Amino acid sequence: MEKVRIDKWLWAARFYKTRTQAVEDIHKGRVRVNAQEAKPAREVRPGDTVVLRQAGLDRTLVVKALSDKRCSAPVAQQLYDETSESMRLRAQAAEQRRMGTEPALTLKDGRPGKHDRQAIANAWGDRWSASLDSS
Repeated sequence: MEKVRIDKWLWAARFYKTRTQAVEDIHKGRVRVNAQEAKPAREVRPGDTVVLRQAGLDRTLVVKALSDKRCSAPVAQQLYDETSESMRLRAQAAEQRRMGTEPALTLKDGRPGKHDRQAIANAWGDRWSASLDSS
């Protein structure tokens, strides 16, 4: 096998669950082969460079081997080499996500929780009415 369609190769290398998903991302311009935008029928050969944008991050891969059949993950990982720069950027992004703040901790307003409701009830007594405030 000398060449394989890029959509089949991406599916076989387990970057996408289905070929349809691979084709959709290719049409959206998220896949480049040798610095050119790819079409689903574009053929790749060993030695080609594939830049794949997933989850807002570019992955740079060098095609090592070809396959048009999906296989186990360890075998699929032998189809490509990821560049060291690409792996470094992915690790850096994962670290930033891990060290990011919890969005719920920054909320100051919003719906009161159980303890907030109890504090409100204790502050106003058993009964609260807007008519009591108007007098």
